[in-house]
Parts: sequence; C-alpha cells; structure tokens
Amino acid sequence: MSEDETPSGGLRRSLVPPPAGAAASSAAPAEVARVGLGTAAGEFEARAFECDSGFVYLALVKGELGDGRSVLARVHSECLTGDALGSLRCDCGVQLRTALRAIASEGRGVLVYATGHEGRGIGLVRKLQSYMLQDGGLDTLDANRHLGLPADARDYRDAAACLAQLGVSSVRLLTNNPGKARGLRAGGIVVERVIPLPTSPHLRNVRYLLTKERRLGHASPAGNGLAAQHGEALDVTSILGAAVAPATRPYVALKYAQTLDGRIATRTGDSKWISSEAERTVSHALRGACDAVLVGVGTVVADDPQLTVRLVRGSSPLRVVLDSTLRLPALARVLDDEAATIVVTTDRSDPERRRALAARAIAVRVVAQGPGGVDLAAALADMRGTGIRSLLVEGGAQVITSFLRAGLVDRLIVAIAPTIVGSGTEAVGDLNCARVADGLRLTGRSVHPVGDDLLVAADVAATDPPNPS
Repeated sequence: MSEDETPSGGLRRSLVPPPAGAAASSAAPAEVARVGLGTAAGEFEARAFECDSGFVYLALVKGELGDGRSVLARVHSECLTGDALGSLRCDCGVQLRTALRAIASEGRGVLVYATGHEGRGIGLVRKLQSYMLQDGGLDTLDANRHLGLPADARDYRDAAACLAQLGVSSVRLLTNNPGKARGLRAGGIVVERVIPLPTSPHLRNVRYLLTKERRLGHASPAGNGLAAQHGEALDVTSILGAAVAPATRPYVALKYAQTLDGRIATRTGDSKWISSEAERTVSHALRGACDAVLVGVGTVVADDPQLTVRLVRGSSPLRVVLDSTLRLPALARVLDDEAATIVVTTDRSDPERRRALAARAIAVRVVAQGPGGVDLAAALADMRGTGIRSLLVEGGAQVITSFLRAGLVDRLIVAIAPTIVGSGTEAVGDLNCARVADGLRLTGRSVHPVGDDLLVAADVAATDPPNPS
C-alpha cells in the first residue's frame, strides 16, 4: 500500500511501518497547539505534536513533569470504535478512561494518544473487515493474516519522540502490552515499570482479550478471576456459562442473593446488604459482562438501584426496567446519565409519561400485556430485535418467579449468605410444581466461595413451563 492510500479515512501512512527498533525520525515532533482541556477525569493540558511521520499526536499532560523521571504514562492506541463509540468488542475505551483517572489521581503524568494505531495499525476499514472474519470464527490474529496483514503493525517511535519533547526521560507505563514497553525503550525512553491495566471482560470481547494474552503475550488483560479486589478487573464470564443466545430472545442469566433460609429481604423489606462486598463486586462484573441488566419496577421503587458497574473496571450495561403502567419515579437513579435505559411497558401506561421519558433520551418499548404485567416473551423478543444478546435478570421476587415459571432462564446464579432472618420475602414464589419431579432441574453446576458467601451457578435444563392448572 502506498503512502497516498488512506483505508482508514485518516492521515496518510504506510500500512506496515518500520520496526520499532529502527532509527528514529529525522526531525523531532513540532508542537503546534497547547490548551487546557477539561475532561471527566479533571483538567489536563492538551499538547498537539506534528510528527515527522505525518501523524498528529495528542499528549494530555497532568501537573508539572519536573525532571521528567518516573512519570506515570500511557501510550494509548487510537480506537474510534472503542474510545468514542463505546464498542464492547475491545477494552480500549475502559482502558482510556481508567488511565486518565489514574494519571489525574496521581496529579502528575501524561497520556499520549497515538493516532494511526487503529486496529493495531491496519486502519479502520481493515479493522472492520477483520471483525467480519472474527464473526465467522477466526481470532483477531488469524483474521488479520487472512487479510494479508500483520498481527500488529504499530510503531512507537512517534510516541517516544513526543515524550522526549515533553521532557520525559523515564516512565511507569500503564499497559498490558509488552510491545509498547519495548517500543518506547527502542525510542530512548526508560521504562522503569510496567503497570498492568486489565479490564473486566464482556461476553463480546472475552475471546479477544484471551487471544491477546495467549498469542500476543499481553499481561492478563481480563484480570485474575474471582480473586480481584474492589475497583479491579474481574473475569466472571465462566460463571455465565455457554451464553449462546437463542434466535428469538437473549441468553438469560438470572442472578440474586439470598440468606441461607431463602430470603431476599426481611419481613420489613430490608435487603441491604444480604451479601458481602466481595459478592456484590462479582455482581457488578456480571453486569459488565452482559449487554443488559433487568429489574422490575417494584425493585426500583423499593431499592432505587443504579444498575451500573461501579465496583469493577468495566462497561455499564443497558438498563431495562419492566413497568407495565409506568409508575417509575421520575428521579429514580436507574434513569440517570450513567448508562442508557430502556423502559418496557404496555398500552396500559400513560402516553404522556411515555413521551416525557422519551424526551429524556430514555427508550420506551410498548409490548403486549401478560398475566402479571409485561408479557415476558414479547419483551425478550423485542430486546433481541434491538441487538441485546445477553441479559442479566436481577429481580425482584415477582420477576424472578415469573422468568422461572415461563421457562425463560438459561443460567441461574445464586449467592447464598451465611445469614438466617426467618420471616421475609422469598426469592422464588409458586412455580406450580405439585411434585418434586416437576421442579426445574439444574445441570452443569459450579460452586465458588466469594468472601463470606457461596456462589452457585448452574444451567436450567430446558423443560416445558409448569402447567398453570
């Protein structure tokens, strides 16, 4: 490919750059702009550099770099789909936000945004073509090779030169990629330490993350399993099972926490907190692994949950509320701007309330009415039609029971706390089982100690829904 071709629609470059250890560009990057830039992580000084290669790199600088030693730094490879669009196929957006927060927290550091690195250096169009091949079964490396491209075409000389222009001589590098450390060293920057930056995987990107670890030598990009602590990355995808979505609805994992005697709340309705913080951290990672998380409006009214991913590094899912008559409080936290929300209702709801929610950029879906409110099968079919492939159902009791009774649960995940409260709200109500033999059968069971609790996960064997008579 010639220098004049631009398959990514961006700045011109050769498809395969010289190796990272090659001689540096003949001219140092020229600083062309410097301005304060407020971000969600705080204010940075944005400094733009025109590099000899033709790319413009952006350095976000926090604080005084002083002697330029031991600077907390990240070289972030450009990723339009992940950074700007929130794609769940990669971990780039979460890493970008996490790195900016880490640098802001320290009060001194720099993030170099490396343009021309889209798709590990192959460009946006080729990256999307690689995605098409990955959808057909190839992993990210083999897909590149099938297109006649290298597994990784990135070059780090521009990044090293920009750091040098900022007066940085040595860094503590935020990355999982040993190739970045080698590239900076080849460009004359001392890498004192590599600080891993894992993220909690989503079902859509866990294979990609594991491929980077196994075939590219990245340092545990998906975290370290259930041993992770509050605020770290947590890989819970194995708890979710096979997670294969049926053609007509999402894959449904039903999750709740209960006391040893099967209660999800006391007789007064108190449910905070049944499970330990360690178990709640797992719950947040489960949310982050799925496309959407669902509760009934009763849970929203009683508990006012936010349903975001706050205890782990990950992406918050779509939030779905079942509310047949739209009694959802206007100030409910599930309607905030932390994540997108879908309210599933019926034609029994007030059209004015529907329009009011829509005016707040909250999606309102009107489906058929069922015996207890929203028709669950219709709601799930609608979700599947919008592209939701995996759904975590968190309750409350009526929703839990309705999903189980309708035979719409693929995976059951129950956290059992070492507590007995006696009278209270049962997790599961009447399933119309007259005999033990009529009960739902669980297969593929696994048990995980999590903090003081015991997490039990199992597949729900496919059966016909219990006879309501």
